[in-house]
Amino acid sequence: MGLPMDIKAVTKSSDENDNVEDVESTVKKRNTNGRLATATHLFKGSVGAGLFAMGDCYKNGGLIGATVLLPILAVICVHCERMLIDCSVSAVAKTAGATFYDYPETVEKSFEYGPLPLRRFSKFMKFIVEMFLCVTQFGFCSIYFVFITENVHQVLEQNGIHISQELVMLITLLPAMIPSLLTNLKYIAPVSMLANFALLFGLVATLTIAFQQGPMPPISERNYFTNGTQMSLFFGTALFSYEGIALILPLRNSMREPKDFSSKFGVLNLTMIVVTALFLFTGFVSYLRWGEEVQGSITLNLEVEEVMSQVVKIIAALGVFFGYPIQFFIMIRIIWPPMKESSSCTQKFPITIQVILRFIMVILTFIVALAVPKLSLFISLIGAMCSTSLAFVIPVLIDFVVRAQVPKALNFWIYLKNIVIMLIAVLGIVTGTYQSIVEIIKAFGL
Repeated sequence: MGLPMDIKAVTKSSDENDNVEDVESTVKKRNTNGRLATATHLFKGSVGAGLFAMGDCYKNGGLIGATVLLPILAVICVHCERMLIDCSVSAVAKTAGATFYDYPETVEKSFEYGPLPLRRFSKFMKFIVEMFLCVTQFGFCSIYFVFITENVHQVLEQNGIHISQELVMLITLLPAMIPSLLTNLKYIAPVSMLANFALLFGLVATLTIAFQQGPMPPISERNYFTNGTQMSLFFGTALFSYEGIALILPLRNSMREPKDFSSKFGVLNLTMIVVTALFLFTGFVSYLRWGEEVQGSITLNLEVEEVMSQVVKIIAALGVFFGYPIQFFIMIRIIWPPMKESSSCTQKFPITIQVILRFIMVILTFIVALAVPKLSLFISLIGAMCSTSLAFVIPVLIDFVVRAQVPKALNFWIYLKNIVIMLIAVLGIVTGTYQSIVEIIKAFGL
């Protein structure tokens, strides 16, 4: 896929290093990203369509409820990501010759080196994580198509170009394929940087327009808290927005100094502080301005008759478009290795087959976005089940497994902390899944 790889991964996928570098030189060159490049990727992996959905998130959580709960969820997310890093480092230390494990491999090795009764589940747990990652990233890529289409379609309609949303989505298909063919994280960095600038411009411009539309409504006109039904939707939207755990280990490994990633003032903590601050400010202002009328993307609340609003919609769509590749390659990195080993054809023509695979997967995300008119509800369902499991449940499980092998590593406070996280996760999964299914049934009139 182009993610930084260890010796084992390079041996398995030497075509991704152009078949010209030997293993030793590849390992020496694998750590090439500095703090800024890594922070850029992490920011883009955590901010996308979810940033513009913060108004809807606040609508479901309430002004006070969302403002209090979002930072709490952010802290839990970061803590779980740090647990994942610690478990990965532990697994690497126990494996001779290993230099790096990604998320699925970390889960597999944690169970493989865990208590005897759990070791037989190592392959199964790796499969579960890979399945959740694929479903989640596939959903992200599909919702990106929907976000781009809705914003561009509004602008075209306003300027007298009356074509269907389906045709607009089809027009975006070819451009989406081009950056998705990039197989190296190093080459995706400029694209990711463009996405960050476009998203930030779109956000600043949208909020500026919101402030220019006259005095803000009184806070008393908005809900401070909401009921359990809406709160479950808030949880799903928040986890969808924060979901970037699949990038944590690859990005850490890509740094020249991996310790800078998770140190006290490292890339992870500082980036997530910035992301959370953006979410809070965007959500608060958007809900205060548009109230119950706030859309799934706040750019859709802008008056399309205004030229500046049209510019903002296009640039925001470009920001999400340029974010497509970094979401896409996680899915390919999971699918490609087993596919390559499964037949002699893929081993004989690895580059050709991988390019074909990438084309097919882009088309599939396009077809799902095209075929499912209420895709956002399905994404909420996927987020409630898969994103919560990846962000909370799996890190807690492997933390228990790894600590079980270390004397006195599981004390009362560790048990309490992990159980609280697990209870929050289970509550979010159950309520979020149930409410998403209810909304899907209503939307389709079933």
